[in-house]
Amino acid sequence: MQEHIFLTGMILKQLPIGEYDKHITLLTRERGKITAFAKGARRPVSKLAAATNPFVFGKFKIYQGKTSYTVSDVEVVNYFEDLRMDYIGVCYGMYFAEVCDYYTRENNDESEVLKLLYQSLRALVSDSIPNPLVRAVFECKVIAVNGEFPGIPSDMELNPSTRYALEYIVGSSIEKLFTFAVTEEVLLQLQEVAARYMKRIVGRDFKSLEVLKSLQ
Repeated sequence: MQEHIFLTGMILKQLPIGEYDKHITLLTRERGKITAFAKGARRPVSKLAAATNPFVFGKFKIYQGKTSYTVSDVEVVNYFEDLRMDYIGVCYGMYFAEVCDYYTRENNDESEVLKLLYQSLRALVSDSIPNPLVRAVFECKVIAVNGEFPGIPSDMELNPSTRYALEYIVGSSIEKLFTFAVTEEVLLQLQEVAARYMKRIVGRDFKSLEVLKSLQ
């Protein structure tokens, strides 16, 4: 008899496998990033059809075989349906998911990255904070969560409010991360810092980011 495990997480991406199946990448609270098969999930009548799309957050019922995981059921907490209706927002979300896919590993404690991704997607569907600010905050915080934030750059003339914002982003809890507004000048400086650090520390191109740039 197969023994099931229950993992809380979010789907980062999915790929079609064969005629009816999906292969998903799942960022979980308990086991870090894993990949799993969702058999029959591409059939319209499958209970897994909508529950195995990117951004779905919930509790996944999974059994572990000798070489792979298989999803048997999902208790969905959030489909992020509002985000799916916004094409630009989806592009931002796919970029965030791609960065998290790059940064995370199986059997690591990735709970803070999962929490950051969830709160970032929530911020994308909120009218209180613009998407470019969500992106700059996400980029700086994901670097900080992974212990790689190099500090406030000393070779840039930054507005004091920009310095304060950077200190807040790095030091605040993720739950309180998207609770402030900035001027256009501060936003531009935050974007410059985030872009510089992503290039220096991550140092790779993301396909979703190229799509996003083409739309702006």
